[in-house]
Amino acid sequence: MRPDVEARLLARAARAQAEGRVPSLTAGVVQDGELTWSAGRGVVDGSRPDADVQYRIGSITKTLTAVLVMRLRDEGLLRLDDPVERLAPGTPFGQRTVAQLLAHTSGITAESPGLWWERTAGGDWEALAAATAAHDVKHAAGTRFHYSNLGYGVLGRVVEGLRGRSWAGCVRAEILEPLGMRRTSTMPEAPAAPGLAVHPWADLVLPEPGNDHGAMAPAGQLWSTVEDLARYARVFLGAAPEVLSPATVQEMSVPGGVDERPSGWSAYGLGLQVHRDADGRTLIGHGGSMPGFLASFLVDPAERTASVVLANTTAGLDMSIGTDLLATLRELDPYVVPEWAPATDAPEAVLELLGLWHWGPAPLALRLLGDGMLELVAFRGRGRESRFRREGQAWRGLDGYYAGETLRAVRREDGSVSHLDLATFVLTRGPYAPDDVQPGGIEPPGWRTSG
Repeated sequence: MRPDVEARLLARAARAQAEGRVPSLTAGVVQDGELTWSAGRGVVDGSRPDADVQYRIGSITKTLTAVLVMRLRDEGLLRLDDPVERLAPGTPFGQRTVAQLLAHTSGITAESPGLWWERTAGGDWEALAAATAAHDVKHAAGTRFHYSNLGYGVLGRVVEGLRGRSWAGCVRAEILEPLGMRRTSTMPEAPAAPGLAVHPWADLVLPEPGNDHGAMAPAGQLWSTVEDLARYARVFLGAAPEVLSPATVQEMSVPGGVDERPSGWSAYGLGLQVHRDADGRTLIGHGGSMPGFLASFLVDPAERTASVVLANTTAGLDMSIGTDLLATLRELDPYVVPEWAPATDAPEAVLELLGLWHWGPAPLALRLLGDGMLELVAFRGRGRESRFRREGQAWRGLDGYYAGETLRAVRREDGSVSHLDLATFVLTRGPYAPDDVQPGGIEPPGWRTSG
């Protein structure tokens, strides 16, 4: 990395530590799957921390829990619309689904019953489930975004029930070991920063408790390092299919529940926070907060970059530092996209589908992308645009209006393409033509000069 880029990144990290009165901070950036810069400020055990010092990552833990759940889904062991009662019986959450828990739209209470769970030791699943009650349901399922730590405790139980081993064991075997994340653990392993609170009106610090939270661990238990989280970023850059397929990562990144509090565009996917920044960039990842610690983990899939920020303070850190680090990379060391090259294969049966089509009188264009997908775009202005991936003899919508819907070519007896059927809509080469394939037909004499 060029010295001028490193200087800008270090200046931003230094300002965050000093202005936030943060006892210590480590930060790093990832480019195309590699940690290319990291720095530390403040002191841990008498020295400036580096990228190998552990910090508690708080709710970034939720993303690992979500990865475990999506792996189970990909293996066919659960469905996202499975009810909680079937997979983790013993709570009053009944028909609320796995997807709703992942996206914080289940409507269940934000925190676990009993004492402030982040500052107390946790019990096992049986104790947690027994403590839940009907009044822990705060909203109708699927009606609004309501962040729920308790929901991720339930998801941890889902993982344990289907795998037959502990949540922590699943994290290690299915995520940490394949990625080489040797410095991520459920409790601190030296060198590790102590959890500290900074007095609001004096430059004094207070140690914060660090407990094992038992059944609530899947919501915020883990400790990690800048180096390990840089390795973890590869999952969300689509570069670790042994952990999670790029298609599943994309599915997790689709904004679902909307958090109405921020002034900008902010939503939640399936275990991931999804943000649209002022420049129109979509960032995915998660923040983390536990007593004594704050953390940020952000990925820019388009630029193939990520930022990691870890700090040992309960409050005070300017959490815009993560987006600022990524913005610095975009400005001073932007991602160079791969060179375009001609396709290596384009079957005739696909080529004949390309070009101009009409949805009624609206012209659309269907084109073949370099990765073998089809893209439907409006010929003029904006319209119902989507990308499609081939599934057998048809195509399945990936995004936009037709996400999940089926596009298929309807052929005549001689094998030529008559029209396209898209979720029952008929797309024809000419506007409302030919007459014999249009639902409702075409009123004679057809197109005319006046009504």
